Amino acid sequence: MKHLLLIRHAETDMAGRFCGHSDPELNERGHRQLSGVVSRLSEHAIRRIYTSDLRRARQTAEAIAAHFGIEFEVRPDLREIYFGQWEGLSWSEIEARDPALAKSWAEQYPNSMAPGGESLQQFEHRVRAESAFLFAAATECPIAVVAHAGFIRVLLTNFYGTPEEEAWKLTKEYGSVVALDINLIRKLALEGPVEQAAETLSKK
Repeated sequence: MKHLLLIRHAETDMAGRFCGHSDPELNERGHRQLSGVVSRLSEHAIRRIYTSDLRRARQTAEAIAAHFGIEFEVRPDLREIYFGQWEGLSWSEIEARDPALAKSWAEQYPNSMAPGGESLQQFEHRVRAESAFLFAAATECPIAVVAHAGFIRVLLTNFYGTPEEEAWKLTKEYGSVVALDINLIRKLALEGPVEQAAETLSKK
């Protein structure tokens, strides 16, 4: 049984660029992808939908919510990692602007940070807190979570035990859906720092 459905938002015109907290809308291809996303989710009895507050995620969540006839809840901490001064740039543009910095960043990846951006440690801390909430929510009923590739990859590798290469493959495509098993989610919910998340859910 799958209770936690992780969905990468559909495509935008910033595909191929550093798009963390930038806020583009879905492009034409992205809107066409929505029917496929809904189709992949249709076999699941989703009862709650959570989404990043960025437009590309919200627009994806709107299509899912319309299909299931339920509302969605916006959670800003589901955002992608923030790339600071590199937001909106392609890698070739970054290399042209500062070859030495680009080389240093690539050599130290994933422990490197874009200038003015969010560090991996900060990002992982945010994903950890949000994952605790999601694991607790998923033990109650099937939920859909619309987020971003980076967020989903960190959740999968750091807290679900997915090998890094597999996590990349699972989230490579826009509109990809990763379904997680309820039994392992329950185990994670029991082991993780979910007290605050559970308390939040109990107030709904």
